[in-house]
Amino acid sequence: MLNEFWATASTTYKRVVFAAMGLLGLGLVLNIVGNIAGYRELAITALFVIGAGLVLHLLGIGIRAREVSRRLRK
Repeated sequence: MLNEFWATASTTYKRVVFAAMGLLGLGLVLNIVGNIAGYRELAITALFVIGAGLVLHLLGIGIRAREVSRRLRK
């Protein structure tokens, strides 16, 4: 049952994970562009985007833990 991690995941979990990966990737690109171009504001904004991605990642971990706990109770 738990061996198929992605196959048993809910749609909500998958959406949160993809959103987190997207924000992390966008934040990294913005940070690199901001630092290369010398736009300090863009580089700092990128850190907030990365932070939002990390928060979504933690939310995804919580969602997955709740799902697994519910399945184990059944």
